[in-house]
Amino acid sequence: MSRNLFFLVFLVVFSSATARKDFLSEQKKYPRVRQAFQEKGDFISGVLGTNQIQENALQILLVAYKNEQILELYAKNKTDQTYTKIANYRVCEQSGELGPKSEEGDGQVPEGFYYIDRYNPASTYYLSLGVNYPNQADRIRSKAKRLGGDIFVHGQCVTIGCLPMTDEKIKEIYLYAIQACQNGQKLIPMYIFPFRMNQNNMQRFAEEYADQPELLAFWKNLKTGHDLFLQTRQELRPRVASNGKYYF
Repeated sequence: MSRNLFFLVFLVVFSSATARKDFLSEQKKYPRVRQAFQEKGDFISGVLGTNQIQENALQILLVAYKNEQILELYAKNKTDQTYTKIANYRVCEQSGELGPKSEEGDGQVPEGFYYIDRYNPASTYYLSLGVNYPNQADRIRSKAKRLGGDIFVHGQCVTIGCLPMTDEKIKEIYLYAIQACQNGQKLIPMYIFPFRMNQNNMQRFAEEYADQPELLAFWKNLKTGHDLFLQTRQELRPRVASNGKYYF
């Protein structure tokens, strides 16, 4: 390896490591993040240790069920193939109805396959994690001029289309997320389903929403990903067809 090439490789590796270090350092500049570490740091370390997951190798995945008001947190080491569920959280409050979000101001919580891609350590709602709504599928399916945005998993117990977890629980979720980001997981998968998509619920809601065939077709499409994740416990790689349907 030439001297210049060696220097270039060193610079890339050093810059990447510095950027990861700077992310957590920047987060810890905020009082709420420091408080979360003080109050929840040992607890989180214990949960990870019990599940044989190393903090410096942590990756996470979130699954939400709107009807049940449940947020599940899955975790694994970078080198693991499958995720393990390590926590269940109660969603404190909800707005809207079952069905996807399709326009600004509809009060709906989105449904589909998303990512956490933003971290707000000084949120109006204590701490918050941004969901990348609208995604490509949302943009294709919706006919609205303004689809809206700013969907978050956040603290407190009020919402218009978000997932409020209370300040106490968002401290834990936020710490898991920023540690995963620190470890290089820039996009944290988050799957939002209308309900637990087992056979009984699918039959129940098919009868209840029999007059909305498009919604039922959408849910049937979501169930494909729902079942695949529960079967494999691996991150999904959804793609979007020209009609807005997910395929895997």
